[in-house]
Amino acid sequence: MTADLARLKTRADFVRVAAGRRRAVRPAFIVQAAPRPTKDASGTSVRVGFTASRKVGNAVVRNRAKRRLRAIAAEVLPQMGHPGTDYVLVARATASERPYAELLGDLEGALRQLARQTARDGSSERARTAVET
Repeated sequence: MTADLARLKTRADFVRVAAGRRRAVRPAFIVQAAPRPTKDASGTSVRVGFTASRKVGNAVVRNRAKRRLRAIAAEVLPQMGHPGTDYVLVARATASERPYAELLGDLEGALRQLARQTARDGSSERARTAVET
């Protein structure tokens, strides 16, 4: 299944995803996920946002880390991302140095972990209705 890839841009979206309980930690990044509220849900799109704090390094290092995260997200999320879900990739200090192939494997593993968490915690529809109320 392939999904369209859109970007998260507003602070409110980033905060909503961070407040969710689903996350997967990897050496170079953290993936946070949250189902999109029904009023915003478009059936075939996956939205993704990227962030890197000053702990990652100076502006050059942070931008390089975000560029690398954008590249792996563009390659992996259309195939493995769950439509109707928002993802935030938070860069860690090793994101700008870790080999690209390992970053790809890390993201694939993180998405599988998040899918297991979703299956264990219940359907995303239940989470969406909880967000609306």
